[in-house]
Order: sequence, then structure tokens, then C-alpha cells
Amino acid sequence: MKSRKVTLPVVEAVFVPDERKSEVRRRLKRARGQVDGIERMLEENRPCAEILQQIAAAQEALRAAGKLMVRSYIEKCATEGIKSGREQEIYDELLEIIYRMVR
Repeated sequence: MKSRKVTLPVVEAVFVPDERKSEVRRRLKRARGQVDGIERMLEENRPCAEILQQIAAAQEALRAAGKLMVRSYIEKCATEGIKSGREQEIYDELLEIIYRMVR
């Protein structure tokens, strides 16, 4: 079955509340710092186990940011799309998001 890409149109609306943006940015900043730390660890020839631990921490920070964005998507984008009568389009888009998140 061929997957079709479904994207909601961008409108003059707030998709992500400011408070949630701050939280996502905080998680991204943490992940960025961890990635920078991993690069330093490689340069310093640190043990593999330590580097892998930092990689896992960076992945978790990105996962946490992703969860926050999924919540915003469901609360705002999906809800408004369903209310506007685009149930199937939203369902397809949500499934695509879930499939990407669980890979």
C-alpha cells in the first residue's frame, strides 16, 4: 500500500503555545549540549560505555521533545482538523506521525 503524505495547511494560528515552546526548546538545548559533549568525549578518547550513555541521554531528550510536540499536535492541529470535518485526513496524518515516532 502506497503511503500518501498528508499535511495540514499553515494558517494564521498558534500551533504550539508559548509555554510548550519553551519546554521543547529546553529539551532541545539539553540534547544539543549532550551531542556537543559526545563530540568532546570522542576527542578525549573516553570509554565506549560512557559515550553510549550520553547518546542514550541525547536520544531521550529528543524523544521527550517529540512527545511534547505530539501533544500539541493532538490538542490543537488534530482537534481543529476533526472539528472542520477532515476526520480521515487527520486520522491518516496521525498514523504517519505515530509510525515515525515508533521507528
